[in-house]
Amino acid sequence: MQQVECPICGENVNANNINSHLDSNCSTPVIQSEGTVASLFTNPKAQKTSETDSQPKRIAPLFKSPTKSSTTEQQSSQKQQQKQSPSSSPTTTAVMTRQITDTAPTPSRKRQKLDAASASMPLAAKVRPISLDEFVGQDELVGKEGILRTLIESDRIPSMIFWGGPGCGKTTLARIISKTTKSRFVELSATSHGAADVKKAFDEAKGHLSLTGQRTIVFIDEIHRFTKVQQDLFLPYVEQGQIRLIGATTENPSFKVNAALLSRCRVFVLKQLTSDEITSILTNALRRWRLPDDIEENSDMEELDDKDQASEKEAISFLANFSDGDARNALNTMEIALSSLPSKKTVLKVETIKGAFQKSHLLYDRNGEEHYNIISALHKSIRGSDADAGLYWLGRMLEAGEDPLYIARRLVRCASEDIGLADNSALPLAVAGYQACERIGLPECNVILAQVVVYLAETKKSVRVYKAYKKVKEVIASEPNHPVPLHIRNAPTKLMKDIGYGHGYKYNPDYDEPVEQTYLPDALADRKFLEQD
Repeated sequence: MQQVECPICGENVNANNINSHLDSNCSTPVIQSEGTVASLFTNPKAQKTSETDSQPKRIAPLFKSPTKSSTTEQQSSQKQQQKQSPSSSPTTTAVMTRQITDTAPTPSRKRQKLDAASASMPLAAKVRPISLDEFVGQDELVGKEGILRTLIESDRIPSMIFWGGPGCGKTTLARIISKTTKSRFVELSATSHGAADVKKAFDEAKGHLSLTGQRTIVFIDEIHRFTKVQQDLFLPYVEQGQIRLIGATTENPSFKVNAALLSRCRVFVLKQLTSDEITSILTNALRRWRLPDDIEENSDMEELDDKDQASEKEAISFLANFSDGDARNALNTMEIALSSLPSKKTVLKVETIKGAFQKSHLLYDRNGEEHYNIISALHKSIRGSDADAGLYWLGRMLEAGEDPLYIARRLVRCASEDIGLADNSALPLAVAGYQACERIGLPECNVILAQVVVYLAETKKSVRVYKAYKKVKEVIASEPNHPVPLHIRNAPTKLMKDIGYGHGYKYNPDYDEPVEQTYLPDALADRKFLEQD
């Protein structure tokens, strides 16, 4: 019988058994150099039988049959070894020692590979909830009395569409279903699978149902990326109940999902996460990140002092407010921030979070600092009604070869920011100046730009609009993105009307008197942005 050398433990194994030997982490019997069978897991009776076997097995090199002379020498050596007591044989002891040394590290190497794969996972993937109890947000759907929670726990999963913004938990909910359902679960993504892949999965699900009686749930992430013609391929399988379809989309399914397919699916609207919910997710992620790799998750950890805890709470709150309800974006930004810390014991601060934002949105100075210094001087000269200074800085830029359209764009901005409602003809004049420069170019357009600069410098100024919009920006930057009130949302489809879009809206032209109606989100109902003259 031909023998081969195991590439892991180095021992000789029956060529027919080499695959099972490798799959068992080298725990199946091997052939020792003197011809007896040895294994770390053989029982004493089997080992004794092997040691007293009067017909020892022969050993052959890989892909080569043993010669007659080598076989004779081998048998002579084996007879000499058999005269010794098995218990006192130094060769047997050496082989067994080498067997233990060579095979023991093998499981460890496999664990190291798994640990490396786990360590390379993004933070968002590491802290992804695996049960409904760990899931944060969407209490109306998955809370104690939520309809979706009832469906998941009772394993009565219908075909459904998860509609919500990025990072609100659509994919996470689908994967929780995959862990709780008794149905077969298949996950696909429209970004990496085509319509043919989905149809193949549906056909396999149909065959699996007929053979085993087990249903299949097919989850399609980014389902809106499939055209409506492609979605027609899915319809017969959903309509006949051969599969349960779960689609996830950030786009309005009324516009992006085939109407016939949509009518056979239950739509669940997932709201953007609140700042408190994002804070809870980030707090848990920071705790998990600090957890040493060699201890259990629920082990006690060294607590930070009150000052450091307050600093980290401030940093997490800052990040939560800037995440726009997107948990994935928040976790990715936190991961960038954490990677810049020298150790896991370092306190996370607001400055570190700000640095992570800067790394995600890099700014660069393409034409040098003087370029921005002079355009700033031009703008401020116009704001200060100094036409002479405005002409000087304009000349400095044009004579240095600056793009006239760049200057014209800035003058259009200046006409709205600094003149604004005080002179409504300033903006049309600036736009006309831009169009003239675009058509005739340099050097003829230099006088056109000069005319616009002088007019803007000498006319009246108003910053009401500029200040009002600045206040709006501050609110958006410091507060969550409040949802549009339902009564002023457009409702072109039946689904949107059923959800409550447009309900209670008063059409102003139908009323002679002023209409009492709110247009701002409830949280900003009394906020004023535009100052009075």
